Amino acid sequence: MKQRLQTLRLRIDALTLRERAMVFLGAAALIVFLGSYLVFNPMFARQAALRAQVSQQQNLIAGIDAEITQKVLAHAADPDAPLLARIAAVKAESATLAVNLRGMHASLVAPEQMAPLLESLLKTNGKLRLESLSTLPEEPTKAGAPAPLFYRHGVQLTVSGSYADMVAYMDAVQAMPTQLFWGGARLDAQAYPAARLTLTLYTLSLDATWMSL
Repeated sequence: MKQRLQTLRLRIDALTLRERAMVFLGAAALIVFLGSYLVFNPMFARQAALRAQVSQQQNLIAGIDAEITQKVLAHAADPDAPLLARIAAVKAESATLAVNLRGMHASLVAPEQMAPLLESLLKTNGKLRLESLSTLPEEPTKAGAPAPLFYRHGVQLTVSGSYADMVAYMDAVQAMPTQLFWGGARLDAQAYPAARLTLTLYTLSLDATWMSL
């Protein structure tokens, strides 16, 4: 340590007057910085902690005020008001849904056209073999309304062939100008490269009439 101090002193003695002044100013600035850091940093930390504590207390007071206000309003209001408001909201949602569904109905495949349309797409594909095609029981869709808004009609078909041809067939179904809803797809590839695909497709109708296959 003594040798290092001696070496440092010799280096300083070798400096010019201007260089010594710069070293002195740098050392003085470092001392001032360290002193300010040691003095003011704890002060700033305490100030931040106090601000956080004050903010937490203010939030707590605001929460208590809101709870008191809510309880006062609850006692003053009609006890059936929340139930009535919920009923009104459900009716409004049902009405909106009915309007939207009825507007969408024109773009859907008619139930009686589902099977012929799917078979026609299979003939266009030409490489898949139809193994089974059956209809599913209709399901009423109420969506909160007392009477059914729509009836859901489903068809389930199973085809066999190559995976690529199955993908092409599903793309063709997806690209139809009229719309079907996908209910599910199950692929059995145990006999690869041949495979079996079971598709469940749905449409919506205002009529419950459904011809079973």
